[in-house]
Amino acid sequence: MEMLTAIRNSALGLSIFAVITSGAIALTQVSTKERIEINEREQRARALYEIVPKDSIDNSLLEDTVTITAPYLTASEQPVDVFRARRDGQVVTVIIPTTAPDGYTGNINIIVGINADESIAGVRVLSHKETPGLGDKVDLKKSDWVLSFNGQRYEGSNDPSWAVQKDGGRFDQFTGATITPRAIVNATARAIHYFRENKAALMESKPNLTGTE
Repeated sequence: MEMLTAIRNSALGLSIFAVITSGAIALTQVSTKERIEINEREQRARALYEIVPKDSIDNSLLEDTVTITAPYLTASEQPVDVFRARRDGQVVTVIIPTTAPDGYTGNINIIVGINADESIAGVRVLSHKETPGLGDKVDLKKSDWVLSFNGQRYEGSNDPSWAVQKDGGRFDQFTGATITPRAIVNATARAIHYFRENKAALMESKPNLTGTE
């Protein structure tokens, strides 16, 4: 009887320990997920205002958004927000999220700022897994390569200069790493194409947007 009691007590103790441990793990996961989401929002906000400085517009980029679903751009069926910058109530720049699915080591998530005149306001990389010392130079913290998009114009699919120099284009590539910059150049072109296809709607207060295929 004493042995059975001891076994029951041990089993009960293990069960309680398992419940407590599971609860602690779940709580840690929730807390970590929330922190990651907060960090991602903060990073996105910084990137947005690097493209369009706060003091140059009269609205909040984070609050003036349009939700779109465009797998052509994002390689996902999940909806994303397009951010709009205004001056005197008029939309002057939109910032479109897009994903380059053909990075060297996976997806590269970027945002592309496009002015009303279709020139590039700026491009920023939000996340990537590119090779340190090579492909990671697309990150502004590593190099100023991404600034080469500022003010550029894309003439469409018949514009051979919208490519890295190795492919006969205008954009530099990194020594030993052509795949990464090529992926971002192509993703930026898709964002511009989407903007042109939906320009009128993006500039309206209540847009009616569709994904481009």
